Order: sequence, then structure tokens, then C-alpha cells
Amino acid sequence: MRRHRIAAIGGDGIGPEVISAGLEVLAALSEKLGDFQIDAQGYDWGSELYRSTGQMMPVDGVETLRRFDAIFFGAVGAPDIADHITLWELRLAICQGLGQYANVRPTKLLPGMRGPLLPELGSQIDWVIVRENSEGEYAGVGGRAHAALALELAMDVSVFTRAGIERIARFACDLAMKRPRKRLTVVTKSNAQRHGMVLWDQVCREVLADYPELDSDWMLVDAMAAKMVTTPGKYDTILATNLHADVLSDLASALTGSLGNGATANLNPPGDAPSMFEPIHGSAFDITGKGISNPIGAFWTASMMLDHLGETAASAVLMEAIGSVCQSGPYTPDMGGQANTAAVTHAVIEAITEIVRGKT
Repeated sequence: MRRHRIAAIGGDGIGPEVISAGLEVLAALSEKLGDFQIDAQGYDWGSELYRSTGQMMPVDGVETLRRFDAIFFGAVGAPDIADHITLWELRLAICQGLGQYANVRPTKLLPGMRGPLLPELGSQIDWVIVRENSEGEYAGVGGRAHAALALELAMDVSVFTRAGIERIARFACDLAMKRPRKRLTVVTKSNAQRHGMVLWDQVCREVLADYPELDSDWMLVDAMAAKMVTTPGKYDTILATNLHADVLSDLASALTGSLGNGATANLNPPGDAPSMFEPIHGSAFDITGKGISNPIGAFWTASMMLDHLGETAASAVLMEAIGSVCQSGPYTPDMGGQANTAAVTHAVIEAITEIVRGKT
């Protein structure tokens, strides 16, 4: 039996709820297929730990995570703690500390789902957004001076390096080449950001020269936001900077019916440290503790994690089960229904059982 060691970090808000549901589904999938096992170790890192210790995770937290095969992460953020603390001292600390420089967000309408676009447009959405995950505005370079004085200032420096751009561009090209359309759109804003984004354009073009089979084009980020709504079928794999992809991927998820459905992977492509997988919905303070959080994003995230671990058959079964439940329900309130998290989780497990039974 293949065994995979997973660090499970529920984090804040609805994070623990959906990660618990995801682990329940993974356990059921493992039991039904019988050829792999998930050994999950939970960590109660997050805002609650910060309130008692002043730290979002222990000092040796990143090193603790290195011994795992993957990380299953829920959400981070709390209304009573500044966002720059919760984000930088947990999620970004993990991503940067473990070299997870490629953020990958698949986007498509799941079966039975309708987003805000006209059906003939929404049905065209089938994107993978590749987000540079270590540089740009999120590099952490900057500072503040002259506090409380009239000339008080704050500065964030947007950092772009040749090495960082080249590695994410090559990753995006390799990913695009594996998809049927072999199409890549590079997002930029070099008309206004004349240093870092010009280097971005230059290095991306150099990398693209090594992939003559790719159908590639370029789009300014503001135009890209509009085109994702008006002509979604023109795009397939989308490469963007840390900040630009952060915004575009939330737009993409909203266009598929619910932020609760979105999944993402923070990948360490060389494989010398574990990668981290998380739904993109955030902490959702307004529904925390009500038991109605949408677990579909966590399930899709778990499928991505299984693919990364080499469990492609299990990943396919899970995605088929997700599709079955999205087609027929039950649905949580964000998807127009009245079901709770447990009901959707149970329905996915039942679908897994039926799918596996049909294959044996």
C-alpha cells in the first residue's frame, strides 16, 4: 500500500471545517480503492495560536513541514488581527520558506453549475492560471518611516528577478504544452510599469522562443479582466505576476458560480520540499461555525493534491464524484441550496462508493 504523509492545517474561519471534510473524503476514497493511504497530521496553527502565543506558527514550523509529502491548508485571517500579520506569518511564510514559487489555479464550470455569465459564455471557461508565487508586490521588500509625522511614508518595492521570471515562465510553458490547445496568454502591465514589468516581458519572450509549438499571445492586465468576461473561450493557460494573478484568479472563480468551488496548488516544482494545496475561498468569517461552508473547493484541492502525489486514478474518481454532486446536489447556500457541509460531504462519499463499485 502506498502511504502519503500529509500535514493538515485548518487555519482560520471555515478552514478547519472544509479541511476536516476533505480529510473525511480522502479517507473514504482510500478505503474504497484500497491501494493508498493518507496519514494526516493535524496542526492547530493560525490566529487562535497567535492570540495565545503571539505567533501564527512555531518558530520551527517550516522545518516541521519539510518531512511531509504535501500540505493540506484551509484558510488564514481573522477580523481582530491585521491581515498582514496573519498572511505573512503563516501562509506566505510557508510558501516562501518551502520554495513554492508556482501557484496553479484551474478554473472551469463544474457540471450543473451556472455562473453569472450567459450560459454560452460560461461554458467556454476552461483555464489554468499560473501565478508567480514569490516575487512582485508580495516579495516583502519595503518599509515605513517618520511615523505619525506629516511626512510619514510607506513603501512596497515590487521585485522582479530574471531567475524568478524565467522559472515561472518555463513552468507555465511546460504546463500549456500538456494541455490540448497548447495555448498560453502572458499577462503584463509594461505600458505603465516600465522597469519590472518590462523585464517580465523580456524574459518571458526569451523563454517562449524555446516553445515554438505554443500558440501564445500577450494581454494587458486590465484588458485581460475584461476579456475573461466577454470572450472567455479565447484563453486556456494564463501566466501572470503575483499580484495580477491574485486578482484575476478570484475573478475567474467568481465566474464559475462560487468562490467556494475554487482550488489551488502552491507548488515546489523541483520537488525538494512539499507543496501546499488550499481552497481559495478564504476564512469567510460571516459563516464560520454555522456548518454551511462549501467543501467543494477543498475536495477539488484534494484531487489536485492526489495528482501531485501520483494517485491519478484516485484523483479522477474524486473529480467524477464532485461532478456528480455538483450536477444533482445537494448544494450549500452559496450555490443556491440549503444543505450543510456534512450533507455535501456525505453525498460526495456516496458518489465515490458508486463510482468505485461501477469500476470493479
